[in-house]
Amino acid sequence: MSGAYATFDLAPAIRAGGVLADGGYQVHRDFVDFVVDGRPLLFQLSDLDAVSPLASDVPPAIFTEQVRALLLEAEPPLPDGRFVIYGCPECADLGCGAVTAVIERDGEDYIWRDFAWQTDEHADLELNGYQGVGPFRFHGAEYRAALTSLSEGPPRRRVLLIGARVAVLAKLAAALRTIGIGADITQDARAVPAEELRGYGAVAFGRAVTETERAVVLDTFEHAGVEVARVDGLAPIVPLLVAQIEHALDRSPLPQRRLTGLAAASGASRGAFRAKSGEGAADVEVTSACRVRITAYRLDRLYRTHTREVYDGVLEPGRHRVPLDPRAVRGQAYVVARTTAEVLAAPVTGAPGG
Repeated sequence: MSGAYATFDLAPAIRAGGVLADGGYQVHRDFVDFVVDGRPLLFQLSDLDAVSPLASDVPPAIFTEQVRALLLEAEPPLPDGRFVIYGCPECADLGCGAVTAVIERDGEDYIWRDFAWQTDEHADLELNGYQGVGPFRFHGAEYRAALTSLSEGPPRRRVLLIGARVAVLAKLAAALRTIGIGADITQDARAVPAEELRGYGAVAFGRAVTETERAVVLDTFEHAGVEVARVDGLAPIVPLLVAQIEHALDRSPLPQRRLTGLAAASGASRGAFRAKSGEGAADVEVTSACRVRITAYRLDRLYRTHTREVYDGVLEPGRHRVPLDPRAVRGQAYVVARTTAEVLAAPVTGAPGG
């Protein structure tokens, strides 16, 4: 086995939840990801929709047990000394499939080897092994320091919703709770105790909230000693607002994200990409090969929401232009791009009247 060392670190990550175009829901998960040689290990496993065992929504006692297991202070959960490295984000059932690996000690060093995709008690390395991933040898002191720095896991995410349209806020709060994000509604953040404000990761404002009112809310958070992400709602479209909030709650370091850029313009905009006459485009930037889904939302003159999937495919690293059907982006229009781990939302500029 190679004596070369890999660096080991941990970083906050999310599995982006959301309200999908077909009406379904995808659960939001906050977790701690493994960073090997400066790059999330999950990125080396193709476009895998999975989370590590170090997730924020597991009870503290179980979280602590997961940390102890990775430190080899507890028995491996699977035969042959194998540990779950990434599992199903919806149910964590092995039957859905999991990435597993052998973790062992060699003197003071920790070694991760024989990565495989596993769906039952025993892994078939020949059939389902991840060729070219690992083995990794980590300095024991660095490895232990990273894992023992975890106390109760990543923070649980909540968002405070402020706006004039109570019905929209109620629907938004229900959608957020369905995907695993806590949400509360208020008209006056000054009435919320400071200890409660510290539980929020973001505050979302409806379009009717004035800039003066927003400043008062942000000052309230600042006086409570809370660093909170600000979300200025683009439109009263629940899936769009969910996407904005998901992005605001993402605390993963920018260099470790796959989806890093999104902009959109209609065919009426100067300089917009046109695959056909009058057709605009969405500009998408990704840092590694991954599946990207792009959904267009628009409000018509009667403020009814129209939804259309405009792209679903694998994009290679770099910047890409995806054509937009002009019928999908008339009037007030917006696009949402999502990978398994991130989500971005953007208005469509220069859209013609709906």
